[in-house]
Amino acid sequence: MSQTPKLAVDMVDPDPIRFLDAEGRYSPSSSAADYAAELDGVGIEEFQQWYRDMVETRAFDTEATHLQRQGQLALWVPSIGQEGCQVGLAHATEPQDHIFPAYREHTVAKVRGVSFVELLKLFRGFTHGGWDVTDPANGNFHLYTLVLAAQAQHANGYALGQLLDAKLRAGSSALDAGEQGIATGEATMAFYGDGTSSQGDANEALIFAASYQTPSVFVVQNNGWAISVPFERQSRTPLYRRALGFGMRAVQIDGNDPLAAFAVGRRFMRLAREGGGPGYIEALTYRIGAHTTSDDPTRYREKAELEAWRDRDPVERMEAYLRELGVDEAFFAEVAEQADREAKRVRDAILQLPPPDADSMFAHVYTEAHPRIEEQRTWLERYESSFEADEEITA
Repeated sequence: MSQTPKLAVDMVDPDPIRFLDAEGRYSPSSSAADYAAELDGVGIEEFQQWYRDMVETRAFDTEATHLQRQGQLALWVPSIGQEGCQVGLAHATEPQDHIFPAYREHTVAKVRGVSFVELLKLFRGFTHGGWDVTDPANGNFHLYTLVLAAQAQHANGYALGQLLDAKLRAGSSALDAGEQGIATGEATMAFYGDGTSSQGDANEALIFAASYQTPSVFVVQNNGWAISVPFERQSRTPLYRRALGFGMRAVQIDGNDPLAAFAVGRRFMRLAREGGGPGYIEALTYRIGAHTTSDDPTRYREKAELEAWRDRDPVERMEAYLRELGVDEAFFAEVAEQADREAKRVRDAILQLPPPDADSMFAHVYTEAHPRIEEQRTWLERYESSFEADEEITA
């Protein structure tokens, strides 16, 4: 449904791109026809894997929330309800692509190879940064970014590098705004939410992406709420229209439909790799849970709204579609059992990890020794040793 108020300019928004309706039946919207070919070659085994990814992530997500409530994590950021667009977009990328997440892209992390334990280490305070992005096992999935919109700049900077590398391979070292894009063979995808779309950094990234025609795709998961601020207060137009204003291809999709996310993501990433410049996807979705475990959404959301979105649950929608394709009960039972087993394994693993050495907080701040870091390290050593002196006096 269009969210556009009456304006002087007569614009009519097409229906969001969708292949599965709310009940999981294959029922493409009129806007989906142009993307249907992107699903060619995707079969039932792939759809089963997508479902497995979503169910395992949800079980892990639930277990992580329990861990935080039990005091084992400093914070947790639930993603329940947003698995649909994440799984479709993650599977639409190629191994050579790079992904810059915000902090809620747990399904994308799983698909790209980052272990759930690595995610929890960050929220348990066992690592300041996260996983090793240079490790091929982590699938070019960059670090979670809690500084809103910073990842949009990071992603576009990386995409500029992809563009410049391609130009150097073609014998040119020029990088001028206004030039046509060129084929790079790889692209970058950046994730952020509707609240972050109001940040200056997010908009500046779009300017540079459009000016230099970088191989980048920006994904805005519009879950309706910027913590407690409803979307309607953030923007008077659909967000995808903002990107149109920057001169980028942009569409709005049903973010709880994995097929729509895959089809559009596949098209946009391929065009970016081929030199067609950046793209922008607004995925309409909903976070079923809290913004973070420090939030109480019952203070600002109506129960009826929550229940309406529960009826469009992406996991249930995908399950219904698989059942329609003939997948039997044994598959769903096995996936549920495996998801539960994996969530418990991850819980045990994170609780058994030894705490990190305090000195590790100084690693990776700078590539070379730095006097400020050495000063802080010395202060910490003096501070810690002061407790030893107190214990000797007490004894």
